[in-house]
Amino acid sequence: MAKKDLDKLAVVPTHVAIIMDGNGRWALEKGLPRVAGHRAGTENLREVIEASVEFGIKYLTIYAFSTENWKRPQDEIQGLMHIFRTMLDRELKNLHENGVQLRHFGRLEGIDNALKKKVLEAIDLTKDNQTLILNIAFNYGGRDEIIQAVKGILADGHTPDEVTEDLISEYLYSASCPDPDLIIRTSGEYRCSNFLIWQGAYSEWYFTPTYWPDFGREDLYQALAVYSQRDRRYGKIKTEKGS
Repeated sequence: MAKKDLDKLAVVPTHVAIIMDGNGRWALEKGLPRVAGHRAGTENLREVIEASVEFGIKYLTIYAFSTENWKRPQDEIQGLMHIFRTMLDRELKNLHENGVQLRHFGRLEGIDNALKKKVLEAIDLTKDNQTLILNIAFNYGGRDEIIQAVKGILADGHTPDEVTEDLISEYLYSASCPDPDLIIRTSGEYRCSNFLIWQGAYSEWYFTPTYWPDFGREDLYQALAVYSQRDRRYGKIKTEKGS
């Protein structure tokens, strides 16, 4: 993409989050098993990560596997876990060399020890990188995140009077990240699916009918272009120029 096109982005969001939806439907429409769609969905992730860096995004959060996804057929779950392991093995060196810091949102309970070990090693290896913070929401659910935050607050002995929005935010998985400015959902669905339900309270949303395996650099640019035209008021009244 030409530099002049990047200049057209009036505002670039600091934090973009993506619900990577449509892998299964993409595969079924091509007569392939659903797991083939999930595999294809990992292939374009590098392009989206590289584009995020190019466009000046500082935080990228991807919804990889929800707490509800455990209800899917066992063969699909096993296929997903294999894909995650393979992706870490294949992409970690490149991500690290390009300054990407990996963080995990969610629980590691219930994940097999081999994958858990890979996740923790990847987080440790990249912990000092600052080019892009890549949050992977894996075994993640927004309601569960809030429940875990409340439990942490109680366990640390905070009184009711001490509970504020800032305190709750400190106990979320995203404690060290700004709230997402823009949440993108692919595949044409219009719901949040238990994703960042606290952090996304004032986020802008962008929905596209494109299935995730087909979502690339140009699609991300289009989402950013739409975002740059939004007027974010956070419940306030728009202030006209000169008033």
